Amino acid sequence: MGNPGDRYAGTRHNIGFEVGRALAERWDLGRPRKRFAGLLAGGRAGPGGPRVAVLLPQTYMNEAGRSAGPARGSLKLPLERVLVLHDEIDLPFGEVRTRVGGGLAGHNGLKSLARELGGGDFARVRIGVGRPDTTDPEIVSSHVLGRFREPRPEVEALVDRARDVAEAIVTGERAP
Repeated sequence: MGNPGDRYAGTRHNIGFEVGRALAERWDLGRPRKRFAGLLAGGRAGPGGPRVAVLLPQTYMNEAGRSAGPARGSLKLPLERVLVLHDEIDLPFGEVRTRVGGGLAGHNGLKSLARELGGGDFARVRIGVGRPDTTDPEIVSSHVLGRFREPRPEVEALVDRARDVAEAIVTGERAP
C-alpha cells in the first residue's frame, strides 16, 4: 500500500510500494499495466514458482480497497491468497512482522481493504516505520507522510527484509 505520485515517493507511508516493486523486480514481472485503478504486474514468483500479481493501487492509501477489491474479483483470488504490504507506525523502524486478520488499528487503508475485499482476514506484512514521541494527529501524519530520516542503507535493508518475508509467504516457505 502507498500513495501515488512523486510527492509521496520515499515516504514512510509508501514503504509497501517499495517492497512491492522490489518483489516485482526480483520476480522479473515486467512493466506494470494500468488496471483496477492501479498498476498491476503479473507472472511467476521465480522459475516454476506460483503465479503472482503485484498491485500498486493508485487511489491513495485510504481508498486502496477501490483498487484491490475489483482486482481480487477479476483474478478470482480467495481472500487467503491476498497479501498486503504496509507501513506500521506501531512497530519500531526496521521491524517486520506478519499476521492474518486482526485489528485495523485506525489504519484507514486497511479499513478500505477489509470493506472492499469482503473481510479483514487477509495476510499482512507489517513494516515498522516507527512512531513519533507524541499522539498529536498532525505530527503523526507528518511523520508517516514524511521522508525517512534514517540513512538510506537502513531503509534499503528494511525493504530487503520485508521483500524476503513476503516472498517466503508467497512461495509457502513461511506462514504469515
